[in-house]
Amino acid sequence: MIELHSTEVPAAERFEWWRDVTAQQMYPTVISSEQTDDFQASVTVLPLGPVLVTAPQYMSMRTERTPRLIRRADPEWWVLTLVSSGSLWFEQSRTRTTLARGDLSLHDTSRPFQGEIVSQGRLARTVSCQLPRQALPLPEQLLRGCTARPLPSRQGTGALLCRFMEGLLEQARGLSPDEYAGLARTAIDLLAVYLAGVADAARTVPAHTHQQVLARQIKTFIQHHLHRPDLSRSLIAAAHHISVRYLHRIFQQEELTVSGYIREQRMQRCRADLADGRLTGRSVAEIAARWGFTDAASFSRAFRTAYGVPPSEYRKLQRILAD
Repeated sequence: MIELHSTEVPAAERFEWWRDVTAQQMYPTVISSEQTDDFQASVTVLPLGPVLVTAPQYMSMRTERTPRLIRRADPEWWVLTLVSSGSLWFEQSRTRTTLARGDLSLHDTSRPFQGEIVSQGRLARTVSCQLPRQALPLPEQLLRGCTARPLPSRQGTGALLCRFMEGLLEQARGLSPDEYAGLARTAIDLLAVYLAGVADAARTVPAHTHQQVLARQIKTFIQHHLHRPDLSRSLIAAAHHISVRYLHRIFQQEELTVSGYIREQRMQRCRADLADGRLTGRSVAEIAARWGFTDAASFSRAFRTAYGVPPSEYRKLQRILAD
């Protein structure tokens, strides 16, 4: 992961520095601003194989990608952008849209565009996934019909995609090389299913890609409902409009069982809470109940089987290590 900040250079040089950074870390555009004397900006860049995740923060500015720049250098990317703060208007192929916080939009680096982002009193921020057009198993003409307009982002796959993009940046420092590779594949699959749905072309996405995205949605659902003692296979299947049998098949593809995955996730949350010094006032039974274990004795046995020590002993050991 790369992090660059305008504070690394003198105030008078920051705007030119930002122009260079955007051209090198993203792609060349013509940038202008009314605040060039001391332009505040930064960018986080996260390479995930063929996918490049970028999160710039900046003062209000205008940007334009001209035919001349395209002829000079074109990475041939689709760029999906989430507005995290500020507002943005964007125009490509005579289609213009205005985006606010939480909105998603798609554009194409191979065609001219222009836009302006307004920081509204603090630095504006966007998060973008940039990926080569050949990485998506979707007809180019269908995707072009989706550019420069607001795309669904408040529910379903769109909401999942927004959380995924933000989560990548939040957790990037703790990821291993193998995890980076796996997340690159996940990013492409998730983007393919999302954009296929937006383009009303879901039939063009391979069945295995649908299943991988559904598996991620199910796991996210489980993680958000671990506190529920009634979290069951039938409840999970019903929430995703699939049969229990198909739910089992999805987990079997990863050599997992549904109940085993739930138990493992609950154990991990309990172990983290037992090691958290801020939760010393809570009993072991309270922590177990917090994550869906209704029987304290059964939880204690399961914890010892998983980690080799009873939960109370594990908590004592963590306090000793922390001192």
